[in-house]
Amino acid sequence: MKRSFKFISTLCVLTLMLTALAACGGSKNASTTDGSTTTNNTPKETTTDNKEIPTLVWWTIGGQVPNNFSKAVEAMNEYTAEKIGVKIDIKVASWGEWDTKINTIVNTGEPFDIMFTNSGKYSKQVAMGAFADITDLVQSETPDLYKSIPEKVWEGTKIGGKYYSVPTYKDSALTQYWVFDDKYVQKYNIDINNIKTLQDLDKPLHDMKAEGKNFYPLPMTQGEGLNGFFNEYDDLTLGFAPIGVKADDASRTVVSVLEQPDVINNLKLLHQWYQDGIINPDAPTKTENDKGRAFFAAQAFPGAEVSWQINDAVDKYVMFQHYGPIYTTSTIQGSLNAISANSKYKNEAIKYLELVNTDPKLRNMLAFGELGVDYQSIDGEKVIERISDTWPLAAYTQGTFFDLAVTKGAPVDQWEQVKKLNDAATSSSILGFALDVADLQTEVANCQAVWDKYRYELITGASDPEKMVPKITAELKSAGMDTIMKAAQEQINNYFK
Repeated sequence: MKRSFKFISTLCVLTLMLTALAACGGSKNASTTDGSTTTNNTPKETTTDNKEIPTLVWWTIGGQVPNNFSKAVEAMNEYTAEKIGVKIDIKVASWGEWDTKINTIVNTGEPFDIMFTNSGKYSKQVAMGAFADITDLVQSETPDLYKSIPEKVWEGTKIGGKYYSVPTYKDSALTQYWVFDDKYVQKYNIDINNIKTLQDLDKPLHDMKAEGKNFYPLPMTQGEGLNGFFNEYDDLTLGFAPIGVKADDASRTVVSVLEQPDVINNLKLLHQWYQDGIINPDAPTKTENDKGRAFFAAQAFPGAEVSWQINDAVDKYVMFQHYGPIYTTSTIQGSLNAISANSKYKNEAIKYLELVNTDPKLRNMLAFGELGVDYQSIDGEKVIERISDTWPLAAYTQGTFFDLAVTKGAPVDQWEQVKKLNDAATSSSILGFALDVADLQTEVANCQAVWDKYRYELITGASDPEKMVPKITAELKSAGMDTIMKAAQEQINNYFK
């Protein structure tokens, strides 16, 4: 990280800054005293009114960055520099490259200050020493942030009794929905009230296939497959589908998930749909969703369809709940922001995250983009109207929903409804438990490598589960799955004594 040096002459300051910028490879969006951001990955400081204002690097996930992205971030920086003396440099990894990019950053020690993470990565990253312990910091430096998030949600982020991230307080209990483009519901007389199981989707999806040979009623991408497919099994925060505990299992028995009869039957159905042309043939290799999907599954909340309609340019989506709400440790860890263990600006980073979670103006700018370009205010910071579909950042990755504006067209009490879902949620039989992988890193890495080799084809229906599940399971056992399962069972038994 480059530091600004105070010289007697202003001319010397300017000369030094120009030299430093040239050394950064001639980035077209180089940092200047007007608060604009850079596109390189090097954390930096700027000089404004003779004061050093740190610019924090925040890695997150999202879509393609639009032309006005720098202007939108500049507006945020002007606001936060005045409020708390901190600026941000937002780095966006695309949905398709997220796993690879973030693993590379953590493994190579590339500098960053804040990183979005989730239950599939969090415990492993903590075990690697990537994130700072903020247990004391969040309570001493940002008491308003600590108080704004319920204790149950904070508890869900603990590893070894400590906090290593700020949870996003939102639809923290999982509620799963199925979503249809309404024009197909009307055209094919789909009775959404009688769709309760995956098997119930068979007829409407086959009816929709009448749209044509190259029309795929259930489009998928490799990373997602059918969203929520393994929801009924608590993954112990491991982020590894083949090992889990049935969420309603009072005995809390760790099982090989792929071998469970209900999972096998659903995998067979996916495979049949793939063979019938219900699922796109490039699903195992496709990395990004196309706009305007006829049907998809999503973890969601009341009113979420409004944003999807805008993003996908669809007149009307119809969504209906089929699972949940339920609290698991993984659902609480579904959206986290952690501070780098190597950040020089830990205090500034936690204060920035406090502002994100307590200041409606900043919250809306992060979620919706540039005022007047991406959105316009209808009722102060309470109701906005989206006027573009290009803002790349996913609101769920940033901060609480409960000081976020409602998008025009969504229920005015949308966030109150989400709170009611949280309040009504059942709990996984192992809620609060997070697998400690500190002594299992080799086995976890080896098993993850096996799963990564086969999972895209399996979860998109491309491979025959009757042939592939035994093969995958055998390789997982050779890679150490039994060792992980045994340790997990012991940890669960000790946790719930």
